[in-house]
Amino acid sequence: MFDEHENGYFTEETSAEVVAARNAKAEDERLRDCVNILVKHIHAAIKEMEPSQEEWFKTIMFLTETGHTCDDWRQEFILLSDIMGVSMLVDAINNRKPSGASESTVLGPFHVAEAPELPMGSNICLDGKGEPMLVRGRILDTDGTPVADAKIDVWQANDEGFYDVQQKGIQPDFNLRGVFRTGPDGTYSFRAVKPKFYPIPDDGPVGKLLRSLGRHPYRPAHFHYILEADGFESLTTHIFDPDDPYINSDAVFGVKESLMAKFDLIEDRAAQQEAGFDEAFYLVEHDFVLAKG
Repeated sequence: MFDEHENGYFTEETSAEVVAARNAKAEDERLRDCVNILVKHIHAAIKEMEPSQEEWFKTIMFLTETGHTCDDWRQEFILLSDIMGVSMLVDAINNRKPSGASESTVLGPFHVAEAPELPMGSNICLDGKGEPMLVRGRILDTDGTPVADAKIDVWQANDEGFYDVQQKGIQPDFNLRGVFRTGPDGTYSFRAVKPKFYPIPDDGPVGKLLRSLGRHPYRPAHFHYILEADGFESLTTHIFDPDDPYINSDAVFGVKESLMAKFDLIEDRAAQQEAGFDEAFYLVEHDFVLAKG
């Protein structure tokens, strides 16, 4: 271990070790270890990049602007974490699943906790706008057994790429949101509209950084889910449209192959009538597998 009493002078070669030695008396060992790991890798990155004083000051000003952009409704640092892939990495570390269980992905900023509980099969589209969809499937455990009384919290953006909370007074409250509970057979179904890709907020410093890196701000079309059932780990996840133009370049790295669900356009008249539609509609069928707690 580096001994600051033998050589506590800060040099380019010993920089990380000197800082770590000064942290040795921290009361919280976990905090000390985490800070020392950050220092180790940050110092290694700085030594590899060799930034000029001007470049380092620009970095400080970028972080300052990021902080100034945060308020009660917007967290620019989370956005920065998202576009760097850090949010998805933290999610992956904290949601390691057994073989066969559905994968998780990021929650996103537009979840509303008090969405209404609806009868299974209800239409969550309250304004009648957009291409109609039927979403259905099963909630199972890793043995393939149906999970009864599973709570399904679902929400989506509309056909223009906006959530209801982004368009107060334009969309009805709780538009394209709903909570459902499975019966004994573990099946679920609800009506919705075909979602559209949309940009993450890109009018702040994170958006400027994306443009400087030659990257776009778009997320591919998806549905959000939170699944909960007694005796099982909760699951926060999405299902994605595999034909979306941004499916391979999600700005926040949330897409996983297992979360792609085919969006089939049903134009057969008999199939439409059987499903209760009087026009063409999109059908999505996707099962979720919960890991036991």
